[in-house]
Amino acid sequence: MSGDNHSAGGDHRHVLLAGPRSFCAGVERAIEIVERALESRGAPVYVRKQIVHNATVVDDLARRGAIFVQELNEVPAGATVVFSAHGVSPAVRHEATRRGLEVIDGTCPLVARVHAKARRYAARADTVVLVGHAGHEEVEGTLGEAPQSIVLVETADDVARLSPADPSRVSYLTQTTLAVDETTEVVNALRQRFPLLSEPGSEDICYATTNRQHALGAILDEADLVLVVGSPNSSNSVRLVEMARRQGTPAELIDRASDIRPEWLDGVRTIGLTAGASAPPLLVSEVIAALGELGPVTVEERELTRETVHFDLPPAVREASSAPAGEPA
Repeated sequence: MSGDNHSAGGDHRHVLLAGPRSFCAGVERAIEIVERALESRGAPVYVRKQIVHNATVVDDLARRGAIFVQELNEVPAGATVVFSAHGVSPAVRHEATRRGLEVIDGTCPLVARVHAKARRYAARADTVVLVGHAGHEEVEGTLGEAPQSIVLVETADDVARLSPADPSRVSYLTQTTLAVDETTEVVNALRQRFPLLSEPGSEDICYATTNRQHALGAILDEADLVLVVGSPNSSNSVRLVEMARRQGTPAELIDRASDIRPEWLDGVRTIGLTAGASAPPLLVSEVIAALGELGPVTVEERELTRETVHFDLPPAVREASSAPAGEPA
């Protein structure tokens, strides 16, 4: 930690590299699905929305023949379309069937698990409270599983405004990429308001989101500045920036190394560096190289846990039959 206020140029800095960081199993799976679809079917392969929320990944796949569309009406009848890792609503699936599209589903298995819970809770006549961010693709897909039964809340204040038909039949789910500490506040508000609240059997916030938040938390006290590599529409990346700032550490979200502003580094001796779950590891290496061009750096990795989760590919792009999609280890 620095006690003085020197300018950026030439000063020695220490980079604390949070681990785990960058790609998670669901992102790796979704990218590989598009790559294999391009190999086996040839370009173009259509992708509804961004396959993952990262500009570098999307640009790379677009160069290789993927065409990203907002809605299915932009896809020619009979073409191949990949659904993004964030999942889609049943209405989107029905539309794809109606138009004769070949669908390859890139939905993260952890998002698919939330969808299954939504259907199950709605089927037993619960009011299902979904904790998440309005407009996010994952939230839109989950809401679409049972729109008559699911209500979205973003904050504890939203909980106070809920008016379920039967307060004794309320359950909740969460978007997989939320900040753990913020979600706790909302869930505690739900527990207070609805003493008979039905809780999911396991945490919906995905292991990768949680791991990246914990890893960043472990270095915040030592960092003068945090850099999070990720795109602005990446929910889990934005949550990392917000988490650092809430705990009093300046933090910036950068899509790539060229986004770094030298003035951010004034007086900074220790930089915490991490990346959201949809950001390629190469981008982190490029950030370290860019920091090195602004003065000497030493890099220390702080790895809290080693991720070993793997999800199998869907049959449509598997070269040989294998076991069904895996669950997290």
